[in-house]
Amino acid sequence: MFKQLAVVVSLLTLFAGNAFSAERYKMLSTAQPTSSPDKVEVVELFWYGCNHCHDLEPVLQQWLKTKADYIEYVRVPAVFRENWMPLARAWYLIDTLELGDQVHLNLFKAIHVKKLNMNNLGLLRSFFGNQGVSAEQFDKVYNSFSIDSQVRNAAKLTRDYQITGVPAIIVNGRYMTSVSLTGSHQALMDEVDALAAKEAEVMGLLTATE
Repeated sequence: MFKQLAVVVSLLTLFAGNAFSAERYKMLSTAQPTSSPDKVEVVELFWYGCNHCHDLEPVLQQWLKTKADYIEYVRVPAVFRENWMPLARAWYLIDTLELGDQVHLNLFKAIHVKKLNMNNLGLLRSFFGNQGVSAEQFDKVYNSFSIDSQVRNAAKLTRDYQITGVPAIIVNGRYMTSVSLTGSHQALMDEVDALAAKEAEVMGLLTATE
């Protein structure tokens, strides 16, 4: 009887392990195009107002220093609602003016450490002024047709990637994973690396022995 019980426990453990493994990522019902056909694209969907995105950012910064060369990393500001658009515009202003990761981090800090309401256009303009962007330059770029287009595309990607929250990471337009699925920041990045390596093999960017 004890042997039978041990077998049952072992099978339940195996099934539970497989179920947990399967839930570390989800496959998108429809694969999405990527912007880098010769690399594995890793897209992070985030929102500056999200405290979980703020907490993940230092981990991402460390990962970026060691990520595989075959990975192309892309930030996309998620746009679930109209009131997410001002901070989506803020990211594309940072990207357009090539202000760098420090300004990106500073904006997170302004919201989550200094508790500033960066949906207030005056405060946002003042923030960028402190980063070396004149009010005239801010208004021109922030309200540009290019940023309009990028924000509309970000809203479309938010829908197409089928995410329900942020932060979320999409690997090569095929897989979605997140901290809620993996359980921790480090487990998330490990899963991203594993999925990226899997895609790299398929694309011929990585051999099975590497």
